[in-house]
Amino acid sequence: MKRKGSLGPGVLIAAAFIGPGTVTTCTAAGVGFGYGLLWALLLSVIATGILQEMSARLGLVSRRGLADAVKTEVSWPLLKNVILGTILIAILVGNAAYEGGNIGGATLGLQALFGTTYSGFYPWCIAGLAFILLYFGNSKVLELVFTGLVFVMSLAFVITALLTKPDTWELLKGMFVPALPNDGILTVIALVGTTVVPYNLFLHASLVHQKWKSPAALKQVRVDTAIAIAVGGLVSMAIVLCGTAAKTGAVNGVMDMAEALVPLFGEGARWFIGIGLFAAGITSAITAPLAAAYVANSCFGWNADIKDFRFRSVWMGVLLIGAFFMSFDINPIKVIQLAQIANGLLLPSVAFFLLWAVNRNSLMGRYGNTMAQNVLGVLIVLVSIVLGLKSILAVFGIL
Repeated sequence: MKRKGSLGPGVLIAAAFIGPGTVTTCTAAGVGFGYGLLWALLLSVIATGILQEMSARLGLVSRRGLADAVKTEVSWPLLKNVILGTILIAILVGNAAYEGGNIGGATLGLQALFGTTYSGFYPWCIAGLAFILLYFGNSKVLELVFTGLVFVMSLAFVITALLTKPDTWELLKGMFVPALPNDGILTVIALVGTTVVPYNLFLHASLVHQKWKSPAALKQVRVDTAIAIAVGGLVSMAIVLCGTAAKTGAVNGVMDMAEALVPLFGEGARWFIGIGLFAAGITSAITAPLAAAYVANSCFGWNADIKDFRFRSVWMGVLLIGAFFMSFDINPIKVIQLAQIANGLLLPSVAFFLLWAVNRNSLMGRYGNTMAQNVLGVLIVLVSIVLGLKSILAVFGIL
């Protein structure tokens, strides 16, 4: 029974960032820069672990989500409404765009498996499957589904990475010797965005306080979080290694991504990447609308459960927008990459709100941040601000 009880929402968090954005961005990083940006991915994974632990601890101890903490702790009404409005708009709009990338990634998977003849219907098929799982499923069902999908994706990508026989010295150098190529800044931003997913911070806090009922479970929560982040980081790095083994100079479509696996699996690479992308897309296509619904639930003070019409209306809206957006003839790869950059830009404000909340004695009591945790949290916020500014300058051609 202990083992069963240890299964927590960490698997949903891992599934959320091992999505099509991870597959696309990490493949692009490997194709474009080889092992050279593994350091950025490693730092992103470490930052993710630090922030997700704070989020989970906040949910467990305060019995609130991140948006709820802002509502209860900010006393000035105008400031409270501005902050909540910013969070609500950023998450709803951001997740709707991110949902387009999720559905787009799953669409690429179906194109690889079944061709492009019926591509216009693929987004709606994917949205329909996500709808069924969200509408009729519950937390236990979702945890089991996600556990299976994450396990399959993890096993496949890690084995594939090992079969590429990576250069150990170059791998270690890429992980521990930071170097930033002139045209690598947007890829670094995308790697941060695909790993440190802002909406996961809201989702994790909400799921944790539903799963566990007292601070006595803090060790269990931390183990659950650490395993999930470690698995996600391992898979992300494995995908970079697969991209490094590719014999192509650009990632413009699903066949370019499959090229990384052709030397190992032959024509079976098309099926492998198709199944992987489809699975990754479905998991993230569920978690993004779910997170948006939890944020709206907190901001509007509904106190609704997952079967409530208001809760359902939010995730339905995000799902519908994502499917509608991807029904047009738009390159899914570009949508996915833009979504990762948008996430990287949103991160500083969300990380700041989280850091502030876990330092509130009225919320956390003796479970607030230590000095070391605060130092690391401030560093993450500062680095995310610098990366966000650099990405804006790069987009306008200033950098």
